[in-house]
Amino acid sequence: MTDTQGRFVWYELMTTDTEAAKAFYGKVVGWGTQDMPMPGMTYTMFTAGETPMGGLLTLPEEARKMGAPPHWIGYVAVDDVDASASRAGQLGGSVIVPPTDIPEVGRFAIISDPQAATIALFKSKTSDASAPPAPGTPGRTGWHELLAVDWQKALTFYSALFGWQKLDAVDIGPMGTYQLFGKGGEPTGGMFNKPAEMPFPFWLYYFNVGDIDAAGGRVKDAGGQILMGPMQVPGGDWIIQGMDPQGAMFALVGSKP
Repeated sequence: MTDTQGRFVWYELMTTDTEAAKAFYGKVVGWGTQDMPMPGMTYTMFTAGETPMGGLLTLPEEARKMGAPPHWIGYVAVDDVDASASRAGQLGGSVIVPPTDIPEVGRFAIISDPQAATIALFKSKTSDASAPPAPGTPGRTGWHELLAVDWQKALTFYSALFGWQKLDAVDIGPMGTYQLFGKGGEPTGGMFNKPAEMPFPFWLYYFNVGDIDAAGGRVKDAGGQILMGPMQVPGGDWIIQGMDPQGAMFALVGSKP
């Protein structure tokens, strides 16, 4: 098993207006962009400084017809995409996009867990085992959060698939338990049972922004919505959960000077 197995290694935004998304996230998070022409499409990379951290592409027409809204999806490294996709099915999940090669890049698949939250599997063609960025690195992803129907069953699924470990739990009052998970004892994210008014479970990704109040102002100035926050969380960080102008959910994590 490689050191990258079970680590989030990439993030991708599928949206209805890529140019608007470039402008929004550039203003809010400070990302640069780099267009990568490909057969039949243009794939855009978001960059934090000189480092690519995610991708941007147009939400496929067939997905729109099925009612899929603009959304972020995280890619988790696995040693064998085909075996992991098969294992996901055995554990009660579904394969949405079967294992597919990306020429010169790697192999991926998109799956849903048994509660219908989507996530991607990825195996790079290179042996890149670089260490994850230091906590709080500007422009990088600082936290991963699953709003589940039943977090205990979800954790059982992801632990079997990725080897994630159950870490500390936090009592969040009427909303129940917030369960941390990670690898090697280091927390990667958390999961809890979604509020009943949310129509479906999903993964939410938190991007590091520094001054949370300033970032919240940029969200509003750029045409986004703040759905919750700023709110302080255990450990002292402050968070905002929001929606970009095209309707994709995202979150920010930072501090108050």
